[in-house]
Amino acid sequence: MTGPELAQGDATPLKKRGMNGKRYKPGKLGQWGVFFRGFVEHPVMVGSIIPSSRYTIAKMLDPVDWDRCRLFVEYGPGVGTFCQPVLDRLPPGGALIVIDTNPLYIEYLQRTIDDPRFTAVHGSAADVQRIVKDHGHDGADYVLSGLPFSTLPEGVGPQIVDATYDVLREGGAFLVYQFSAKARDFMARRFARISAGFELLNVLPCKLFWGWKDAEPVAAVEAEPVREKAVAVA
Repeated sequence: MTGPELAQGDATPLKKRGMNGKRYKPGKLGQWGVFFRGFVEHPVMVGSIIPSSRYTIAKMLDPVDWDRCRLFVEYGPGVGTFCQPVLDRLPPGGALIVIDTNPLYIEYLQRTIDDPRFTAVHGSAADVQRIVKDHGHDGADYVLSGLPFSTLPEGVGPQIVDATYDVLREGGAFLVYQFSAKARDFMARRFARISAGFELLNVLPCKLFWGWKDAEPVAAVEAEPVREKAVAVA
């Protein structure tokens, strides 16, 4: 399968469509086995051969205002390194939707995560608006991505950033962890305010970015002149 085909994916849940007759058997592989197999099969779409460290996870999620989070979305969840930490922080009424182009990862997550707030979708991050709407939401509060922007097929990175900005509610953020600073260049096309960090205790050391969707400035409305009323003098 080519890079562009991988980037587009299919947003139909695997357990409903049977993967077009092709079924992986992640139950025979442990978490590391599934992760490594996914990397070997589609290295362009996987950011690292090693899952993120707990230090990266904690620092990446720290700025999130969990009390106001109704929907959290993740691109490229892999074997779920971030999924349980997100679910542990998510309010009871919140929801987590993860999107991945690799059916092996999606089937593994559907089999191993049993939480009514969790949904795993086989599809493209570029289709996040449709996916979010199809699952009954009007927008997302936070979107997390570990997708390797520097190796994505031509044009896919900007498309993902545009779709992410549009799906976010005001006050939300696009959370990105990368080995390269190229992701910031893509983000800066739409996000006027980007916070940055760095995590050394990760294989490899990781750059962290938070693109904030601030409220649009309200244009000042010119006040009408005050008209003085004539006062009758007796």
